[in-house]
Amino acid sequence: MSGSDLPDYVKANRDHWTKNNAAYTDGRAEHAWNEQEISWGVWNTPESEVKVLPDVRGKDVIELGCGTAYVSAWLKRAGARRVVGVDITPAQLETARRMNAKSGLGLELIEANAEATGLPEGSFDLAISEYGASIWCDPYKWIPEAARLLRPDGELVFLRNSTLSILCAPDTGKVQEKLQRPQLGMNRMDWPDTKETEFHLGHGDLIRLLITSGFEIVDMVEIFASAEAVNHPFYGEYMSVEWARKWPSEEMWRARKRS
Repeated sequence: MSGSDLPDYVKANRDHWTKNNAAYTDGRAEHAWNEQEISWGVWNTPESEVKVLPDVRGKDVIELGCGTAYVSAWLKRAGARRVVGVDITPAQLETARRMNAKSGLGLELIEANAEATGLPEGSFDLAISEYGASIWCDPYKWIPEAARLLRPDGELVFLRNSTLSILCAPDTGKVQEKLQRPQLGMNRMDWPDTKETEFHLGHGDLIRLLITSGFEIVDMVEIFASAEAVNHPFYGEYMSVEWARKWPSEEMWRARKRS
């Protein structure tokens, strides 16, 4: 798919992440790549607590919407045989390639839309997304694409905002303690203040989509902020630690492709 063929929301999100990379993710990349323990989301919740990753040793992995590819780096160091990172934003991939060259990890980094990667089907044992395709791509496109890329019994692991946090999020500003929007019909969300588009399905719609795409659900972990957590320096304008100590702000899903 050429740049001119990309959906408008993909182009808008690419512009959004070009700006975010300059403002935050490029400067944070070295720290993120060098973290010794895998952790997830805005609260850096340790994988040792979440326990959602399968054993990646000797496996072929694809990260859908890899950004600066720090998750890919973690999985390569954890023993994955091959790790491919796919992202639509050249600026973030430039950061990822700089870090890849510095680390010598040998990641494969590809500029492509995670909704239609163009990669061969049945090439991977694990597809993963931490706030990548999981919220920035149309779920009715990227989840079937993940299924296509996976081998039988391959697994899909992804982190996204919790349904409750999205229902409590106003169009502008920080998450509230009252519902701000209906759940009926929830999917595409065009945020007026930042000109970005996210996608958030309710639990029932997401479960049905995973099943019809050929997956069985293995686990779903709701993530709260710990007692030690502090407001995130960049994303704290949307989510507060006080809110996330009461209600789950994130969800981590694990599904397996049926053989």
